[in-house]
Amino acid sequence: MFDLDSFINEYVTKRPRSMFLEDIESYSEELFNAISNKSILVIGGAGSIGSSFIKALLPYHPNELVVVDTNENGLTELTRSLRSSDVYSSLIPKVFLTYPMSYSSEVFKKMFLNHRRTSGANGFDIVANFSAHKHVRSEKDIYSIEALLRNNVINALALLELLEKNPPETYFCVSTDKAANPVNIMGASKRVMEDMIFSFSDVFDVKTARFANVAFSNGSLPAGFLERISKHQPLSAPSDVKRYFVSPEESGQICMLSAMLGRNRAIFFPKLDAAEMTSFDHIAEDLLAYMGYKIAYCDSDEQAITNASAWNEGLPYPVHFSESDTNGEKAYEEFFTKKEQVDMKTFKSLGIIVDKPQPDKKAVIELIQKLDRTFADINCQKEDVVKILADYLPDFKHIETGKNLDEKM
Repeated sequence: MFDLDSFINEYVTKRPRSMFLEDIESYSEELFNAISNKSILVIGGAGSIGSSFIKALLPYHPNELVVVDTNENGLTELTRSLRSSDVYSSLIPKVFLTYPMSYSSEVFKKMFLNHRRTSGANGFDIVANFSAHKHVRSEKDIYSIEALLRNNVINALALLELLEKNPPETYFCVSTDKAANPVNIMGASKRVMEDMIFSFSDVFDVKTARFANVAFSNGSLPAGFLERISKHQPLSAPSDVKRYFVSPEESGQICMLSAMLGRNRAIFFPKLDAAEMTSFDHIAEDLLAYMGYKIAYCDSDEQAITNASAWNEGLPYPVHFSESDTNGEKAYEEFFTKKEQVDMKTFKSLGIIVDKPQPDKKAVIELIQKLDRTFADINCQKEDVVKILADYLPDFKHIETGKNLDEKM
């Protein structure tokens, strides 16, 4: 019987247990003090990282847990999964509410303003935002780019302005390793997001984490391998792109450690050595071997599709691996730049980018307003947006090939 967690531990992260367990155990008292009896709002909590964050929190007994996500089915499955679990069912707080809504909607604002903490103040003690466009795939044309930047930056500013009037103890949201020297609009949006949240750090504590890839997360290429195999469709993957990976469990834990233990304006990242990176084609090969399949290497997508149409049990499984040729694909990954100061001593498994200055809020807001005005022009183009971002982020070197991931298997 296929065990995904075991496969991830053995072949993807190559760790038999979470790399963060020692730090979690060492700081258990601090985590309990930070989480116990607190009211917590998790935005985007039905996704892979958000749901893992919730599972990481529950052993520390939050008083209230409110989860918001536009994915109604995802919220339903999250609730069923927690209530059916022998680990988590007894840990769910008495006040546990899920709302299928957008965090940028008027109904969300009503819910937020009408919520009372134990102290009597409006809002929540801890707010964690996991709502984001996270895929390089999201960069297709001006419409997909606008949707990405509205979710990751423009709408997120409105949320921060709401929090400014009803400040939490802590605000956390997820960044990405692609924010370090970004080469795609998604990574650039996350780098802008870092400046945006840090510009509010004089009102409430803000923390974030630059992430590795989450193995088999929703919508990821490895998760797509499982979908393709279940439908007897061929596998396709880049052969020249290496990535860092964490397990779904680790993804929630790094967020918890960052949100609860990080100092104001801290950026956490996992301590992973370059030797620990792996490529998507190797994951596909290991997955097929783990499931008992031999492999038929094809020279093109078309050949792989043709072979898959005639495939049946006992035949080698068709795959096509090729070099990456799409927009915004970085051949390597990095968590910090040469200009950033890093603390590698405080935690065993985590590095921290420290001493980030508070950005000029006026400059950040002017950038976001400029993006908003640009999108209001029906004739705006992708190049206009790239220029605006590059003017603000000197390290943004956009990779443009004229081809996006939707044009490949």
